[in-house]
Amino acid sequence: MIVKEIARYIIKQVSLSEKTGLSKDCISMSLKGYRKLSIDEYVKICTALNVPYEYFFDHK
Repeated sequence: MIVKEIARYIIKQVSLSEKTGLSKDCISMSLKGYRKLSIDEYVKICTALNVPYEYFFDHK
């Protein structure tokens, strides 16, 4: 699942929140599987982490 891969990659959700402009709650709930990421949110996360959009699909 994409959000689990993102969870492994992230060191601090607070830092990601600041870089993306997404709330900490939004990020936390998405990583825990309580809500789905929108495409826009996913793009913001990939941009903030400086990874290509395919990274979490192909990363093993």
